[in-house]
Amino acid sequence: MKLSIRLRICRALALACTLSLAAAAQSQERMVLKVIGQPAAAGLIQKNKEKPFFENFSKNTGLPIDAEYKSSDSLGIKDTEQLRVMKAGLFDIVSLRPQNSRDEPLLLGLDLVGAVPDYETAKKVYEAYFTTLDRQLQKQFQLKLLGIWPFGPQVMFCSKPIARLTDIKGLKVRVYDQNLAKFIESIGGTPVPLPFTELHQSLSLGVVDCAITGPSPANSSNLPEVTSHQYSLGFQMAPIEYAIKLKAWNRLTADQKVKLQAAFTTLVNDIWGYSKELTQDAINCNAGKDPCVNGKKFALKDVPASAADIAVLRKAVAEISLPTWAEICDKSSSSCSDDWKKTVGKVLEIQ
Repeated sequence: MKLSIRLRICRALALACTLSLAAAAQSQERMVLKVIGQPAAAGLIQKNKEKPFFENFSKNTGLPIDAEYKSSDSLGIKDTEQLRVMKAGLFDIVSLRPQNSRDEPLLLGLDLVGAVPDYETAKKVYEAYFTTLDRQLQKQFQLKLLGIWPFGPQVMFCSKPIARLTDIKGLKVRVYDQNLAKFIESIGGTPVPLPFTELHQSLSLGVVDCAITGPSPANSSNLPEVTSHQYSLGFQMAPIEYAIKLKAWNRLTADQKVKLQAAFTTLVNDIWGYSKELTQDAINCNAGKDPCVNGKKFALKDVPASAADIAVLRKAVAEISLPTWAEICDKSSSSCSDDWKKTVGKVLEIQ
């Protein structure tokens, strides 16, 4: 009898030990997602919003998932390489930059030159195009789109005097996509594709005379040190897309997918407001004006965009931006331009 009791106790202890070990093993099997983030040089959105979100991923999503977050520049990944790296299966989540439109032209459908002049228009365009872009990313790169936010109006910083758009004739201008390159070419400038991380040195060495980028990233990367003029005409809005590999997405339960999407929606909505705040603040800081709260004060000559230049940019949408992009995009997807006209085209009243 005593032996039987001892045997049952031993069996119970053995079972408890087994369950304990299983629970410990399960706790160690938390999902870890590898993330390519924005370059650290891009500034405060990366530092104060994106990076903290991923560093506290489990808390922010309410899921037993951790994120291994690295900025793209710390990984040595260029702006144009993110989609290729994701397709290779080396990472699970990416913060996609506009330069990836070289590998996926549909990305540019969010941001044709001259088509999206402000945050309000950007919001409508992104919502209209979300499903179309998501479908294409899933088909071509096995990526699910989770959210889109804009860096803000992409303006021009020059090391040579500029008072109007026509003053860039004969100047070398940094661009980051084919659409912008075509527009700069149309008004007499020489487009030079360059990654953001090379702008400071390129302006300093005279590789380019001007660079188109956002006021806030320009301030964070000290571009006003090597330029003299800030021309406030907004060419594009530089949308950023968060996307997750379908392989990782499909490992989640239905409830986990809902929670993950909700967390990214919260992050994106937060960045929208922050981006708008940073843009105006950086414009002030770059020109040495108050209020300047978040950035560093410089002394650039702040050149306002004239009504004539704004009209030139708006006219370019139908005459240059859309036809140039459609030709490239329709080779990638036969229904590309038609899909754009049915979605974004309706919002912008451009056909």
